[in-house]
Amino acid sequence: MASAKQQRIDPNKIASIDDKTKSSRRASEPADRKNGRSGRPGGRPPGAPKIHKATVSDWIAGARLRTLPLSIAPVILGTAAAHAALAPWKWLIIALALIVSVALQIGVNFANDYSDGVRGTDRYRVGPARLTASGAAKPRTVLTVALVFFGIAAVAGVVLAVDVAQYWLLAVGAVCVVAAYFYTGGKRPYGYYGLGEVFVFVFFGLVATAGTTFVQLGTVNFESWLCGVAIGLIACAVLMVNNIRDREQDKVAGKRTLAVLIGNRASRVVFTVFLLVPFVIVTYFTLIEDNAFYTWFLLLIALPTCLIVLTGTTAKEFILALKLTSLTALLYAIALGWSIAFN
Repeated sequence: MASAKQQRIDPNKIASIDDKTKSSRRASEPADRKNGRSGRPGGRPPGAPKIHKATVSDWIAGARLRTLPLSIAPVILGTAAAHAALAPWKWLIIALALIVSVALQIGVNFANDYSDGVRGTDRYRVGPARLTASGAAKPRTVLTVALVFFGIAAVAGVVLAVDVAQYWLLAVGAVCVVAAYFYTGGKRPYGYYGLGEVFVFVFFGLVATAGTTFVQLGTVNFESWLCGVAIGLIACAVLMVNNIRDREQDKVAGKRTLAVLIGNRASRVVFTVFLLVPFVIVTYFTLIEDNAFYTWFLLLIALPTCLIVLTGTTAKEFILALKLTSLTALLYAIALGWSIAFN
């Protein structure tokens, strides 16, 4: 039998007290728990911007399409030089050479995205966000995509070497892939020691142009080497303006590009030299080709681009200069290649 004290307890009152206690506890809980999140450390910090997963357009942007003229232009000029020496049009070989060059370029771009991202270098950049650094894609995924494009370049290169029965080209292709990866990859990437322009000049200038000529002609003529020098210098200009834009950020990150090593003013002057010397080279071709002088009209793009780089102060200006320099590379190859091939 209940005591007198127990008999005085009202069950409805007890329920009311329990409801008030639960309500008070809910009010004291962190906002993250109310919204269904655990509130445990290790998650996204409160107020941090939400990271979206990479979309198809993000991956296309990651391929850096604005740099692809640097891989297309040497194939155009190398083919023109071969045709000038009466080599027949070998469309399969031309297509394979183009696949090798473009796939290698895209592979380099994704490998650069991966390497700079995992090192933390891209945390300081002022240009477009990268896949790895922004968290939009997992580093391993970006690296895998880079290796896929290197694989495509390798397969096309093997088919090309077998087709022309020049198996030593396999060694050249292997060197190209290794050099492309270690540009910013590995423990001591040479792109961090001011050698990026050397890589671009050699592989996207001399090797790509002369190699395209060789697989069609069986040798490399003087015109091909000269075109390789010209387009290699324009490719160096593209890299230089990119590095001028990120010079201060690369310096903080410990990435010693040529722009960091020689300083702001000298970098702008060197860019101008890189972009204008190819037009001096056109002088030689005007002496032997009837229509080569049309290439000089591209100075209408190149000279304003030099002015932008010499006086620019904002990232937007340097991005515009980069686009114009890449466009100059492609149009230069088309104009000069046409005059060489169809003289």
